[in-house]
Amino acid sequence: MEVVPVYHADPDVRGALRRGLRSARTLVVRCRSMDHVEQVLQENLVNAVVVDIRAGAIEATFHLIERYPRVPVFAYSAFRPEDGRLLAACSAGGLRGILVDGIDDPIAGEVIASRSTAGERRSLLADAPRRLRLSEPVQLRAWHEVLIRVGTPTSTSDVAHALGLAREHVSREFASGGAPNLKRVIDLVRIACAAHLMANPGYSVATVARILGYSSSSHLASCARRIAGVSALGLAELGTRGVLNRFLGDRTRSRL
Repeated sequence: MEVVPVYHADPDVRGALRRGLRSARTLVVRCRSMDHVEQVLQENLVNAVVVDIRAGAIEATFHLIERYPRVPVFAYSAFRPEDGRLLAACSAGGLRGILVDGIDDPIAGEVIASRSTAGERRSLLADAPRRLRLSEPVQLRAWHEVLIRVGTPTSTSDVAHALGLAREHVSREFASGGAPNLKRVIDLVRIACAAHLMANPGYSVATVARILGYSSSSHLASCARRIAGVSALGLAELGTRGVLNRFLGDRTRSRL
């Protein structure tokens, strides 16, 4: 499950976010400080960050954006008419959205979910099913399940269980029509996610490996070479789309 760290004193705000993000399978985590926010970023697959920008956190927020530019940060505050300069600074500083406490509560979760890291990854991989020759219902359902499980080690049995089908049936149906086998596609999606994470200067290879549940940095590195033909460090330059393109080049089939 992906998380949204929230640095905000108002429990009503956190409650509104929990209600709005529940359908996105996202856990809202209360943070005591901006240092706590970064700790959550270092330990979890984060979908977005929400900050009360008026709580003296503006400089720390801008620093966070510099270290994690691919993680959307939202200001969620009770803004006042005299906050024009603050709002302009938020816009110039790279915040992905500005939510007004007490007004935007009913739609806050929906707005954040639509601009989240998970949403961005889905957008970058939107044409992947077509390019991977996935068109049948079982193939597309399995693809969706792989996407939402990207932050945890996943087996073909896990996917089959989620679909309520036998593993052998899912494996056979998924690889029909010239598509890669399911295990290969699971590896593809997780390495594409690793590339997305590695684009953030605040993440090391070891941190990305830990967040995604790889057993070690070397395990992540070997998967990166197998799926995309680059080192783990090379994933940052390659990017999510680059991983997909490399995979489709000549890496859709394993040697086994």
